[in-house]
Amino acid sequence: MNISASLVLFHNAPTQYGQAMRCFLEGCDGILYVEDNSIAPLQHELFAHPRVRYVHAEKNLGFGKAHNRAIAMAAGTSDVHLLLNPDISFDPYVLPELVRFLGANPEVGAVMPQITYPDGCLQRLCKLLPTPGDLILRRFIPSERIKKKINERYEMHGLAQDRASCVPTLSGCFLLIRSDLLHRLGGFDERFFMYLEDVDLVRRIGDVAETVYQPSVQVVHAYAKGSYRNRKLFGYHLHSAIQYFNKWGWFFDSTRKIRNRNALSKLSIYR
Repeated sequence: MNISASLVLFHNAPTQYGQAMRCFLEGCDGILYVEDNSIAPLQHELFAHPRVRYVHAEKNLGFGKAHNRAIAMAAGTSDVHLLLNPDISFDPYVLPELVRFLGANPEVGAVMPQITYPDGCLQRLCKLLPTPGDLILRRFIPSERIKKKINERYEMHGLAQDRASCVPTLSGCFLLIRSDLLHRLGGFDERFFMYLEDVDLVRRIGDVAETVYQPSVQVVHAYAKGSYRNRKLFGYHLHSAIQYFNKWGWFFDSTRKIRNRNALSKLSIYR
């Protein structure tokens, strides 16, 4: 399977995104499309690499729109496409293993590996399709006991870490998707400037194929959670949440109900 990837930058540290680029280039023979949303062009020696296509947007297009530009450039050149964050690092065997998994499972449209913090702790990025309570209320409810209960359900605590599982929501920080499916769906919904664009995309992939978590391989994600500390980013997050629920339904969402119920039924803590 031929592979392509897209990496979106916005004033990131060269040491950080340089590592992500090296990991990709050492892990496969595919083409990496780098979309730079920074006001002034970033500089890195790997931008001149023969398998890197660097484009400076001259303005902040947003996460989804920038990825869509790269996805369009890669059209017809690859069988699978990787969405790659700049704060990711991984070993060379990761991509070949995930590509083999997709090759052996034609019903799967997208796959995400196990993702850990730099200290090795598991990141809870396998989630249900969100409800307003999952995205909004847990940020403001003063009761830590209630927050913990919401998080345990929403983040699918108890999900098996020794086998692949179908999961309603996967993170776009490191997501391998079948290219034909990605193009058929039109990539990201560009109405989402930042946040929840990956939730929306994975949901649409789930309409026509399985979305799978494969913990047999791992990647490391720095994961800043900027919207928890930055008011401007929190504003983007809140705006995206409103857009998401306006699109799919705030309280009446039959797809969410069915997929979440099926996912929870497979967790031992909810049986």
